[in-house]
Amino acid sequence: MTEQIAWVNGDGAVVARSPAEEFSDSGDDIEIPREDLSRILSDALPAGVTIRFQDSIDALADDGDGVDVRFTSGERERFDLVFGADGLHSAVRRLTFGPERDYIRHLGLYVTLFDVPGESQPNGPSPAHNFPGRLASIGRFNGKALGAFIFRSELIDYDYHAPGAGKKILSDAYGGYASWKVPQLLEAALADGDLYFDSVSQIHMPAWHKGRIALLGDAAHCATLLSGRGTSLAFTGAYFLAEELERCGGDPAAAFPRYEARQRPYVTFAQDSAHYGGDVLVPATWEAITERNQSFQVR
Repeated sequence: MTEQIAWVNGDGAVVARSPAEEFSDSGDDIEIPREDLSRILSDALPAGVTIRFQDSIDALADDGDGVDVRFTSGERERFDLVFGADGLHSAVRRLTFGPERDYIRHLGLYVTLFDVPGESQPNGPSPAHNFPGRLASIGRFNGKALGAFIFRSELIDYDYHAPGAGKKILSDAYGGYASWKVPQLLEAALADGDLYFDSVSQIHMPAWHKGRIALLGDAAHCATLLSGRGTSLAFTGAYFLAEELERCGGDPAAAFPRYEARQRPYVTFAQDSAHYGGDVLVPATWEAITERNQSFQVR
């Protein structure tokens, strides 16, 4: 768990500190890298569960009795139900409900997360550095260091599947800045084969289910990292959906609306909470950076 953010100037001197409660209204938040959480969940699966790697859904056909699925690998299978838990850029959502542009709301930021070898230290304040429209930071969790860049930008038209596309955008956004540890962090980001790069955007949909297909997590209702609730929403949604399917004897026509009715209030709250953190994390001007730092004077 990150106790606080230590805002540093270009020389690395701490100029302000933001307590954890400034960014969280929960007293028991737990921060965990996504790869660690993925491993924990996959290790907990019962025998007999099939996991397909390096594959995705290419076509869906719901005939009311089941769903025929074609994968990008060319394989075809039929399933009783299909759940799209495939993130902000969900293929299941696109194939079932239409193009992403119909549901996305960009919040004006892009984010990158990456490993930072050599920066691991005991848990403590996370150093963060700003210049107008840019954030560079290091978070330390259980002896691991994760770097983060967040920068202001309108929605960028690029192929997020293309290898290196995100790194090119990142390099353009941070290349040439020499303050604090920005050059070292940029080098680490560009060297990370598992770099995470994406827009800070929400998904807003009037419904998360259609026939025998339903959406979960970010695919249905991404609230962005600014909410601090994405993983929690994914877990609660999965729990509500499973519980309602059990209560309704596996009938999706009855279970899916009940799942959505239970989950929707949590999603609305989380999405509404995400509209203010960007100005604190990534002020747009030097004047705004100074004002933010003055509001969190070193104590």
